[in-house]
Amino acid sequence: MVDHHFDFSTCLPVNHLWPALVQRLGSMKAQQAVRQALDLQNMQGHAATLPILLMETCGIALINVDLFRDQTGFHVHQDPVVLLVSLRDKQLQLLRQV
Repeated sequence: MVDHHFDFSTCLPVNHLWPALVQRLGSMKAQQAVRQALDLQNMQGHAATLPILLMETCGIALINVDLFRDQTGFHVHQDPVVLLVSLRDKQLQLLRQV
């Protein structure tokens, strides 16, 4: 696993990333991308990780929930949760259910 640092405190929480992803990919492919992020969490993650889905590439990753909480103030200890992130626009959205 590669350790990259990204400061989530610079991101703006929004509610439009999921609709934008559905519009770009279609409902089925957007849901599949979220399922893949959740699969990564199930296979490689643990209680202290959160799956991320990158908006621009549909890439997936895991981050530490404590680091995310420290940087954003959001508590995310509920399953299943996927963090949608637009690195280009510095926006994020927590997706609790698809």
